[in-house]
Amino acid sequence: MNIIESGKGEIFCKNTPSQVRDWTRENKNRALVDKRMSAKEAVRRFIKDEDYLAIGGFGHVRIPMSIIYEIVRQGISELSVAGHTAVHDLDVLIAGDCVKNVDVAYVTGYELRGLSANQRRAYESGKINLTEWTNGALAWRLKAGAMGVPFIPAKTMLGTDTFKYSAGKVARCPFTGEKVVLLPALCPDVTICHVHRCDIHGNAQIDGATVKDELSTKAAKRVILTTEEIVETEEIRREPWRTTIPYYYVDAVVEVPWGSHPCNMPRKYYFDEEFINDYLKAAKKETSLSKWMEKYVYSVKDFNQYLDLIGRERLLALRDLEFLRTRKKEVV
Repeated sequence: MNIIESGKGEIFCKNTPSQVRDWTRENKNRALVDKRMSAKEAVRRFIKDEDYLAIGGFGHVRIPMSIIYEIVRQGISELSVAGHTAVHDLDVLIAGDCVKNVDVAYVTGYELRGLSANQRRAYESGKINLTEWTNGALAWRLKAGAMGVPFIPAKTMLGTDTFKYSAGKVARCPFTGEKVVLLPALCPDVTICHVHRCDIHGNAQIDGATVKDELSTKAAKRVILTTEEIVETEEIRREPWRTTIPYYYVDAVVEVPWGSHPCNMPRKYYFDEEFINDYLKAAKKETSLSKWMEKYVYSVKDFNQYLDLIGRERLLALRDLEFLRTRKKEVV
């Protein structure tokens, strides 16, 4: 194939689809076993230094924050992260000195809330290595990984500076002679996702947009699911077409109600805007960010204790806000 141009970015994820297929054949259990465990155990067993991590959800929606906090608490370092739409999740990992490399598509921007000073400091200092992509490019890289092919052709990034800082290659299509960008497959070491419900085996359902979660779980070696609730397998089987992630991709199931806080879980609870804005204020200076991390991450033993800090009334108010309801005081 005639390669016309190459981007100068580095490929951070070294796994190939063939390697992952062989590894999966030897290491994954296809039996219907009980995969329930704590977030602490899931991180300890399945995430290690220098892993490549993909994170489910989109922006500040349906993010597996309980696992993010636990990664920081366990001091896992030198991770590479797929920055497809990684915002608060990636920000906390960077604040915890967990990240070495980022495949950048959409990061730093907290939507209408502004930019993260924490990420900006990290990138501008050269502390973290970057390779640039578009959102579409990273999604198609995951698609190639899920399909088991080494690359996928597309027209994204052609003629842009983004391509120059990517690790893609421009080639001539052997059928039409047109220019296409060859995007290398992305096969993460670990994908973490937060879902609405699943059974003890890992058959998972997501209400609303699944974004790229189907692709990233199929492409990865290991998959950790956090879920708002665990339901009986019979309930999953009543509507099998809703099962977005089947059990045989999954290694761990962690039941964590409110597990996406402070982010939005569609049809469960709304964004905790006050909390997010407080974080952004704290992130403006390293000293205030350290105090925030100490309070909400390092000084709590697990996510339940973190939720105790947030408070039950505040969480219930977020649930009502999601449904545009007026909060009523509970009768004791």
